[in-house]
Amino acid sequence: MDDRELLELSAKAAAIGGGWGDKIEYHNGAVDLRDVWILEGDDFVPWNPLDDDGDALRLAAGLCLNVLSSEACVVVEDEKGVECIEYFYGPEDYTSGWRRAIVRAAAAIGRAM
Repeated sequence: MDDRELLELSAKAAAIGGGWGDKIEYHNGAVDLRDVWILEGDDFVPWNPLDDDGDALRLAAGLCLNVLSSEACVVVEDEKGVECIEYFYGPEDYTSGWRRAIVRAAAAIGRAM
């Protein structure tokens, strides 16, 4: 599954409406849609929990995901038994591993919906 599908399924699980595409016109200006963009108030804002720690934490909290970590891996699970594991290969992988495991678990929830 590619990153785009992971993000779309995660957004579905979290009931986040948005869009993805090349460009859209909004308020007389072009908005580049390389990520998922969601509507907040009157504006589109980027949403990418694979790259943004805050988006990933809000996704995990919104879906009541449990995040368990050790020096070697992170395990993300929900109350219904969805479980995703990401292994670390060095300290530089910690936060990206957390984000990816959260998104993978959310995508599994979205796929089951």
